Amino acid sequence: MTHRQAIFPTARQDLYTLHRYSAALRSGDLLFVSGQVGSRSDGSPEPDFEAQVRLAFANLQATLKAAGCGLDDIVDLTSFHTDPQHQFDTVLKVKDEVFPTAPYPNWTALGVTWLAGFDFEIKVIARIPGAN
Repeated sequence: MTHRQAIFPTARQDLYTLHRYSAALRSGDLLFVSGQVGSRSDGSPEPDFEAQVRLAFANLQATLKAAGCGLDDIVDLTSFHTDPQHQFDTVLKVKDEVFPTAPYPNWTALGVTWLAGFDFEIKVIARIPGAN
């Protein structure tokens, strides 16, 4: 039976405590990262949309780092958007900065109606380097 290990980045506990979930779970050599949003350290949403997307990616990177991973270890990415028609260009701009060269991770983008006060969320599955 595979053991699950909860992973948390430093200094961002408020949001996880409030909504009662783990930032990520390690299972074997895989890391399953919960949806990361553009939350400030107190758990509140960043009001500017582009800044919120950038902060979501920064929060994702902090969670990956806490597990010994980086962006290159991502194999699958899912993003959630409250208004994809109007937000997609901004998301693509930031995503292209985060992942500037191929091979890119798999990506599924979904339009949703609610993200607990946020407008963008990103979750990933990553392979942990050197894990067995």
